[in-house]
Amino acid sequence: MDPDLGTELFESLGLGTLLPEPLAAWRPLLAEGMAFFLERLPEARLGAIVAEQIALASSASAAARATALLAHCPTLHKLGQIVARQPGLDAELRRHLQALESLPASTGVDGLHAHIHAELGADHGLHLADRALAEGSVAVVLPFSWRQGGRSHDGVFKLLKPGIADRLAEELAILPALGDFLEDRGTELGLPAIDYRSHLAAAGRLLVQEIRLDREQANLRAAAVLLADDADVFVPALLPWCTPALTAMERIDGPKLSDAALSVRESRRLGRALVGGLLARPFWSCSEATPFHGDLHGGNLLLAPDGRVAVLDWSLVAHLSKAEREALVEVALAALALDESRIAAGLAGLGLREAHDAPIGATVERALDTLVRSGRPLGFDWLVGLLDALALQGAGGFGGQLAVFRKSWLSLAGVLGDLGAGHDTDLPLLALGLRRFTAEWPARLRAPAESRAFSTHISTADLLRAAADTWPAGLRYWLRLLGQAR
Repeated sequence: MDPDLGTELFESLGLGTLLPEPLAAWRPLLAEGMAFFLERLPEARLGAIVAEQIALASSASAAARATALLAHCPTLHKLGQIVARQPGLDAELRRHLQALESLPASTGVDGLHAHIHAELGADHGLHLADRALAEGSVAVVLPFSWRQGGRSHDGVFKLLKPGIADRLAEELAILPALGDFLEDRGTELGLPAIDYRSHLAAAGRLLVQEIRLDREQANLRAAAVLLADDADVFVPALLPWCTPALTAMERIDGPKLSDAALSVRESRRLGRALVGGLLARPFWSCSEATPFHGDLHGGNLLLAPDGRVAVLDWSLVAHLSKAEREALVEVALAALALDESRIAAGLAGLGLREAHDAPIGATVERALDTLVRSGRPLGFDWLVGLLDALALQGAGGFGGQLAVFRKSWLSLAGVLGDLGAGHDTDLPLLALGLRRFTAEWPARLRAPAESRAFSTHISTADLLRAAADTWPAGLRYWLRLLGQAR
């Protein structure tokens, strides 16, 4: 096959134009990087991609063609799911990419049935559906039923697509060379020096987790404990027919949350509940093992018949350490005081290399100016925005777990934004933090002043310093405001 076919295919689709204007400088790197990836796929796979593009109607938009392309490759499919809710992208592209969150089933059931029989034995006593329910980037969902206590019960099996491990391995083998290419070409284009190789290696490790169903089952159990007393958010129950290669769970009959007919009031209530259950609970915890869902796209949030939100697909989770959560709180407190040096110290605690360098300081300065200019209270939206700005600038050293946490925050914010109810992701998180803060005061009276052994990740000494910073921070605020007015 022509080695330049990947380049010709990508350029013919015009996909680079789908990046928003603020990211226009990155369009050449996107086009060339995608072509580099496509050209290194096995000939048969690239041929299938080309054949599908030819079969599409001539009137098919660039966004529709992009979605069809991404669906062929698990790594690109996952990327499409990640960016599908990002508000800065072309609206038509986002609409098409959201179809990747849960595709109509195209995998034949004969192979799925054979896999289940091999795992459970032919006498498992279950009635398997003759059609799969849906597909994701790596797995297929097949309904089944069984009788117990004189009545029928419904469940679903989650099993890997046939051949997905081989396709994923082929793509992961390309990533090291792709990282080198992006770094070299990015330098030639004058773009920020990002450590693409490390980022792609981290993404590869996360993708490998997606095909470890036994690990996802452990995550589901941990998440069920986390949300056991939550009135609005829950995890589908695992059923007895799980194996390391097969996940069985209760079936949730309901639409995607973003497709449900909700009143503005109900939409707001469920939005607050999702932030509270999936972000605030694990964040305001002393545990080192509390899971953050790492793949909160719209296809993983279903509205159950009882009005609660079922959270699916726990194959990818982040375990943000308590030390990392303490560093995030430290950065937030330093930002409240408009203290650049303390922000740098907090960023160093998160692993950022060269946190005190001038380019990093300039990015922090711009973020503080934005905070002052906005007139809004400081929150984690601002904090995650700062981390993303540093990552785009090429700052390195942030751990992979922090990257998954940032992705989780942004993905959920995108889903809630698409509900159209004006959600503020900060408020429920801060509200639970204040409740935890109030509840821990008796323990604070007995603890050393420097101890951060609390779910709020802040010591009494930190609180006293924050109180002492009130007047200096107010002065810094007005000086910045006056400087911006000139």
